[in-house]
Amino acid sequence: MSATARKSAPNADDIRALKGKTPIVSLTAYTTPMAQVMDDHCDFVLVGDSVGMVLHGLPSTLSVTMEMMILHGRAVARGLSKAMMVIDMPFASYEQSPEQAFCNAARLMAETGAAAVKLEGGVDMADTIRFLVKRGIPVMAHIGLTPQSINTLGGYKVQGRDAQADAVLADAHAVTEAGAFSVVLEKVPQGLADRITGDIAIPTIGIGASAGCDGQILVVDDMLGLFTAFKPKFVKRYADLGQQAQSAVADYAAEVRARTFPAAEHVFADQIPAIKE
Repeated sequence: MSATARKSAPNADDIRALKGKTPIVSLTAYTTPMAQVMDDHCDFVLVGDSVGMVLHGLPSTLSVTMEMMILHGRAVARGLSKAMMVIDMPFASYEQSPEQAFCNAARLMAETGAAAVKLEGGVDMADTIRFLVKRGIPVMAHIGLTPQSINTLGGYKVQGRDAQADAVLADAHAVTEAGAFSVVLEKVPQGLADRITGDIAIPTIGIGASAGCDGQILVVDDMLGLFTAFKPKFVKRYADLGQQAQSAVADYAAEVRARTFPAAEHVFADQIPAIKE
């Protein structure tokens, strides 16, 4: 069922059931107003740790904290009623042990109202995913380019070309067998993404992967042109709001300096005009 036809937010099973059907629509969100804008159109909304880069000016996602995710998760939750909310587990909140992952995942869900968590990793995270799912934590997996691992991956490179393909395919099967209800494929070659989508029983959510994936996700600030520090190849800009905002601020500044703003219609009279009978 599409987002526009739903009366209530889907859950993990509903997203899993969309495998092979109408493509799943998703975007990231970090604030209440942005969540409200996308609520009618998205099947799920991700409170991504990309918030660190696009809203806080951090150089990567590695400095994002649990407290930051909870703050933004609560804000997004206030803006959603139709779309499912998934929240990222930040770096160092789940890698140490399945027990650590459970404590932090449970906290994220309890304190934000998120319906599921997302974590990065494939074969190496399968036991953790299995541990969480058995204890009532729905998990969205994330393989291919995993931004929290850029220091070991050597940067934001395509993952899965040539000899790497078997490893990424193994990751996809591992998270599926561990119980993830869906998996994000980031910066994975098109052919490999299509193969994974055909091989596994859970939906694939592409970001720099393939139109053949079961769904797509983008960072909302990227696709709206609000984040302009760099533009990944896989991003299509559907608007240029950053440039529009700059122009609007420049116009405002010029009018303030020229004393043309505020104008008469923007100020208040010293006395309330009398009402004519």
